[in-house]
Amino acid sequence: MKDGRSKPNQKANRRSFLKKGVLAAGAATAGAGLLATRLSADSHRTEEKSGRLSPGDASILRFLAAAEILETDLWQQYNELGGIQDSEVPGGSGSPLYTAALKVLDGDMDQYIHDNTEDELTHEVFINAYLASKGADAVDLDRFRTLPSSKATGAQQIGRLTSIMQLTVDTTWWTRYRSRTKNPDFGDTFPQAIPALAVGQHPAIPRSDDDLTPSDHIQAIANTAGFHFGTIEQGGTSLYPSLAQRVTNAEVLRVVLSIGPTEAMHFQTWQDKAGNAPALTDPKDHTLVFPNLNVPPSGGEDFQTNLIMPEPTVFLSRKLPACSIVRPTGTKGAAMGALKFLTAMGLFLGQSKEFFAFMTDLAEDADEARRDVE
Repeated sequence: MKDGRSKPNQKANRRSFLKKGVLAAGAATAGAGLLATRLSADSHRTEEKSGRLSPGDASILRFLAAAEILETDLWQQYNELGGIQDSEVPGGSGSPLYTAALKVLDGDMDQYIHDNTEDELTHEVFINAYLASKGADAVDLDRFRTLPSSKATGAQQIGRLTSIMQLTVDTTWWTRYRSRTKNPDFGDTFPQAIPALAVGQHPAIPRSDDDLTPSDHIQAIANTAGFHFGTIEQGGTSLYPSLAQRVTNAEVLRVVLSIGPTEAMHFQTWQDKAGNAPALTDPKDHTLVFPNLNVPPSGGEDFQTNLIMPEPTVFLSRKLPACSIVRPTGTKGAAMGALKFLTAMGLFLGQSKEFFAFMTDLAEDADEARRDVE
């Protein structure tokens, strides 16, 4: 992302993507049935309305709303091809071979994908509706639904906010949550569980029906999805407690602290399922190798694949006893860090400069929020 932009103009332009009133149902919120009045792009005001919320609290909620909209968008793509399609999560008709490959990781994967998708949808709709109920501007990203859908049978042919067909997946969460001595809040770094996923660009859903064969190729795609699920949800697990530390209003804090733990529930589920990904080499991409995670350099007591709870580690001070915690939870640059994390994995390949400027402003405003209390 580029920083050389005119801040006042970007702030004014950004208002065209914010709504006053209740969130309008778009492609990512089909069935919500909510109405809205759009703010004019010609507004002379340079800041969003925070209504009865402090500007900082409103900014935090707006960034979280945008993050949930983006999450809903990517999870809907997974659900259309590998989840359960019903009135709770409409759209798509499923891909039997992709679904079968996902079920190698767990027999209930389609149900879990569906439920994760529904959860993110409710988070998105609730946060925007809450903002509107307080007279604050909500977030609308519909203008940016320009990225292509998968051409595989079962996917809707609609504009997307995100792409999950060219991913660079960071799997350091696997080793981070198994470390007893390190914490990223102290600047510690961690090795990749699947080094091949951290380089190149890999599909996590079939791009077309050509990706459905041979069997090891569609399994490699399903394995990629399995690790991407954990990558996405561990990010949300950290983001909510990080931003909660900057909230000032008790009710807003309740909102953030009530939604955040559901992200941790998602992460624990996907950490468990990723451990079941079969070792293989993608026959259509020999650089993509999924190793056996139960043997060196993995394996051992702290790295066995059925460990799904955080190992105790250093927290606040290396002089204090180890503690089982979410990691990281440092507040400095939390929102911008989350945006850079999502961008680095390739979710936004093909998005416009306008999109990046908009998201950067949301992140900067969230990071500028301060408690300002004794």
